[in-house]
Amino acid sequence: MKQIKCYLNKNLNIHFKNHYKKHFLYAFVGSLALTISACSGTTKDQPSAKQPNKDIVIANFEDGRIPDYLSTNHGSMHLVKDKNALDGKYSLNVKVQTQAHNEASLDLRPTKAWDWSMYEDFHLAFDIANFGDESVQVDIDMFDNNGDFYSRALVVPVGPAETWYAKMDGQDQMDPPWATANEFNFASGFRSNPPTWQSDDHQVFSLWGKKRLDLSAITGITFSVKGMLSDREFTIDNIRLRANPKMDKDFLVGLIDQYGQNTRVEYKGKIHSDKELAQVRDAELASLSDKAFTGRSKFNGWADGPRLKASGHFRTEKIDGQWWLVDPEGYLYLSTGIDILRLSNSSTLTGYDFDQKYVPKRSSDMLVSEDDQPLNRIADEALPSRSLASETRSKIFTWLPEYNDELGNHYGYRRETQSGPLKHGETYSFYSANLERKYGETSPESYLDTWREITLKRMRNWGFTSLGNWAQEEYYSNEQMPYVAFADIIGEFDTLSSGFDFWHGVPDPWDPRFKERAIAAVDGVAKQINNSPWCMGIFLDNEQSFGRLESDELHYGIILNTLKMDASETHAKAHFSKMMRDKYQSIQALNKAWGKNIKSWQDFEKGIDSSFKTEQQKEDYALMLSAYGDQYFGTVNRALQATLPHHLYLGSRLPVWGMPIEIVEAAGRHMDVITFNLYEEGLVPSEWQFMENIDAPALVGEFSFGSADAGHVHPGIIIAADQDDRAFKFKNYLYSVLDHPNFVGAHMFQYMDSPIPGRAYDGENYNNGMVNVTDTPYEAMVVAAKEIGEELYQRRYNQNK
Repeated sequence: MKQIKCYLNKNLNIHFKNHYKKHFLYAFVGSLALTISACSGTTKDQPSAKQPNKDIVIANFEDGRIPDYLSTNHGSMHLVKDKNALDGKYSLNVKVQTQAHNEASLDLRPTKAWDWSMYEDFHLAFDIANFGDESVQVDIDMFDNNGDFYSRALVVPVGPAETWYAKMDGQDQMDPPWATANEFNFASGFRSNPPTWQSDDHQVFSLWGKKRLDLSAITGITFSVKGMLSDREFTIDNIRLRANPKMDKDFLVGLIDQYGQNTRVEYKGKIHSDKELAQVRDAELASLSDKAFTGRSKFNGWADGPRLKASGHFRTEKIDGQWWLVDPEGYLYLSTGIDILRLSNSSTLTGYDFDQKYVPKRSSDMLVSEDDQPLNRIADEALPSRSLASETRSKIFTWLPEYNDELGNHYGYRRETQSGPLKHGETYSFYSANLERKYGETSPESYLDTWREITLKRMRNWGFTSLGNWAQEEYYSNEQMPYVAFADIIGEFDTLSSGFDFWHGVPDPWDPRFKERAIAAVDGVAKQINNSPWCMGIFLDNEQSFGRLESDELHYGIILNTLKMDASETHAKAHFSKMMRDKYQSIQALNKAWGKNIKSWQDFEKGIDSSFKTEQQKEDYALMLSAYGDQYFGTVNRALQATLPHHLYLGSRLPVWGMPIEIVEAAGRHMDVITFNLYEEGLVPSEWQFMENIDAPALVGEFSFGSADAGHVHPGIIIAADQDDRAFKFKNYLYSVLDHPNFVGAHMFQYMDSPIPGRAYDGENYNNGMVNVTDTPYEAMVVAAKEIGEELYQRRYNQNK
């Protein structure tokens, strides 16, 4: 202990203090290099592995200085004192310039790695306050010398300091046995576990990365703020290591009640009985009007605005420098809606499974992915083989019905999962069961019809103009609200790797089987929509991993990895080989341009070392990535045009982490509307200037905000302080979309909250709904939606007037 104290005092100018004040932690991907290394002293004073017996202060600014290992990126920092100090004399105020820059941060970057390996069962804690005007989300990233990182997040509401903590070792802080590079979940199946001890302090929310870092070499900590529509600030103090309190071994036991709610939290709107559920239902139904939103056309276009040429289907047109959708009758139209009007994503794993001989296997000609399957209850003949597969999961629930009980029809089965506590298993939908409790008085079959009728009435009353992606096919014939259709292109065709294959590898679009499956997907959609003018457009595929922008290797990952492959076995490699042979003619010319020593074109085709050597190489990789985008989107678009020429191609919903500019430009050449899934506070203008050069309409396919005040143990990717703050952020997001000349709408993800114990396919357990698990609307979100609906068209039309 003397060695550690010696180093801290001498080299980092910080000291020990036994301090247990409220504190708060936030870190984001960045780089820390704080080191506790041996200074003069004897090794016999080095403690054995144990919990810290005192708080080990990393920084508390009490000497009135900012250590030189702290810096800001796109921000500024200064010490504050007196009433603005969180504790003692001084605290550190950080102002981030997030209006002009998409990301800003406070970085801890000492010259040597920090060695915390002598400790076990401990956490990092800090106090954090917000003296600004808006809540601010802070992402915390920690890094080790192996190149691993762990990202977590919190939200700092406007107000005084609170204490937050991030576990570093012990208790649940480990990767589950099945962990992969993209594993989000704990062994429990939760994206972020509830606290493992009770206190007034707050646990940061887990995002992604390796949960057990190399504690002998922590090389960086970054507190980041990104994707904000305005400048923000936070004040931080007392960054310290503390011992974990005694773990509550039953921290998951009995967490979920019979309605799918958190048993340990009381909040506005929580249901305690079927009688209370019926009262809430009756009160809402009495408030819903049968009238359509005022000022709307038959298809929810702008009836009070200009009327253009009517084509009988939705189309796009640029007017006075702004892109618009135009509805089938010729009225200007913007698409606002909500995703997931279906039960497929409402189920959660129960911890039970069945003998696999009773489980129907997937076939290569299926058009619906496993994630999009309905509840899929197991066959009755399998029930005797039901067995416990995860005791941890099974103990989460205070209630699950028998299969022959009144609500036993809400069981389902997932044949495969993307991540979670089990690779397959039994599921249960509390949301679906609650729908039957609320609307199933007449017969068990009618409650879903009633739910769909009420949902459509809500959409019209709340001011939305369309249904978002993944609405049940039963909604397609509603003729009250326009909708979008969707299909995955799946089957037996070759795939390629981008180096970050989040959901799966990307298709090889030169494989003839990909074209066949694209045609099959379009044919399936065509049968569903029956050429209806109410179908605004069609999504084909979702969130493909086309590349990331953190490095050239990830940006051009598809090309880099494909060039290593054999052209005789990979269609894309054969095409890229032809491109380079046509451009350079001789292998010597390519070698000179790329700084390589490839012997022949035959060797090039067999597979090469594709690592980067020259700038010309990057230019050629960009050409090949552009060709990939043209082939992928072009193949899909041709399939769509051949069968559904009057319906808009809405693309594949590019995730903000997977949209290299070459891919976006290719999308603009082949899509009617480019679609992006953007989980930030909105369209930060500095990050979307590239759309000025892509003269095409665009639409947001997914965004959301969540809070921890409604029983969820994980609020979501973008965090609000409470439900009122969710509504505030929701409005500002849509304002940023309406004010951008390329964007013609945005769809919120999703209609109902994710299950608190995580959806069955991938464990996502966010507070991201317009309604909660009991199908009760969030009042503040409804008010915000109505306010947006009132000014939707006027705000957009008057932007450039």
